[in-house]
Amino acid sequence: MGAFPAGAASAAGRVWRANGATATGLASFDTTMKTFMQARTIPHASLAVVRKGKLVLARGYSWTADTAYTAQPTSLFRLASLSKPVTATAIMKLVQDGKLSLSAKVAPLLGLSTAADARLGDVTVQHLLWHVGGWDSSVTPDPMFADRAVSAESGLPLPVSQSQIITYVTRRRLDFAPGTKYAYSNFGYLLLGRIVSKVSGLSYGEYVRQKVLAPVKIGRMALGRSAKSLGRPGEAPYFSGGTGKTVLDTTGTVVPSPYGAFNLENMDAHGGWLASAVDLARFSTIYDGAGVLTAASISKVFAKPPLGVNADGWYYGLGWMVRPVTGGRNTWHNGSLPGTSTLMVRRFDGLNWVVLLDQRDDPSGLGYGDIDGALHKAADAVTTWPTTDRFPTYGL
Repeated sequence: MGAFPAGAASAAGRVWRANGATATGLASFDTTMKTFMQARTIPHASLAVVRKGKLVLARGYSWTADTAYTAQPTSLFRLASLSKPVTATAIMKLVQDGKLSLSAKVAPLLGLSTAADARLGDVTVQHLLWHVGGWDSSVTPDPMFADRAVSAESGLPLPVSQSQIITYVTRRRLDFAPGTKYAYSNFGYLLLGRIVSKVSGLSYGEYVRQKVLAPVKIGRMALGRSAKSLGRPGEAPYFSGGTGKTVLDTTGTVVPSPYGAFNLENMDAHGGWLASAVDLARFSTIYDGAGVLTAASISKVFAKPPLGVNADGWYYGLGWMVRPVTGGRNTWHNGSLPGTSTLMVRRFDGLNWVVLLDQRDDPSGLGYGDIDGALHKAADAVTTWPTTDRFPTYGL
């Protein structure tokens, strides 16, 4: 499993299954998901919708001939870059508790050498959160996917470690002066994860579990593993048309891309979390009002950075994308890895939703980012919203 299922280019033999909590008046979401998934032959997905802090819909969807796995509202999916808001929340919690400053310099904090580029000494925690630290993957390939180059330079065999990746990157010059340009950086968030561990005295994952997730009763989230054999109970299978040589060992074995063509363990703080849609929807409510974070901390997260709004009308705050709109702001993050496409949205009118898919490419050639606009339309089609909160149904 991991390659496209037989007949991926057609609907032959597939059966549509949907389950979980919904309510009268919310059929537009089921219709949207069915249309989207069937057009792209996506095997599994999960969707959770929150309105004014209450979970009003939690659904699992399956479009496959294989009935061995059925997606549930509590099914675990790889989050990919939806992990970044989780990491940013952990950083802000440390700042809020007086254990870290957003202006703290990263190099001395982590013991990084600035010999290759003195500008590395200027990089702050806030620079990393904003993606303005100086690394641009359009100029220098993303080191989180450069395992063989890292291994060759270090002289150590695969798999490479996070510390090897950090050494590899800091031996090179930055692509631009810190703070002068926005360039999305997985590596910057890898460093943020190490800062969480360094400052807290706990592992990155344990700090997030204790200080971010436990206070809102989230207990199912976990850091993912690359190998299919190490998948969590209830975790979705992942499908991709791509293959690659494994980076998990030195065998050179060709594997389905989701299962060893990249090292998920190294991506913990920028792309390594697993969650269900309902759990991540609960996480999104941390930003609906003071609780885990104070109102002042939340305001800092969504504040406009010095570089301002980009040409497309949005900016990257501290772990979230932010678009000022009439009536407030929309905040969101998306995620993408081979076998994974994810989206978390917080809308100005009190609606939040999370959609998790176990595929990001298929023979249709259709875009997966189109789910964003489709779900906005589904939400706008609802005329009467339920008032029952279904979070307690899922232990939240």
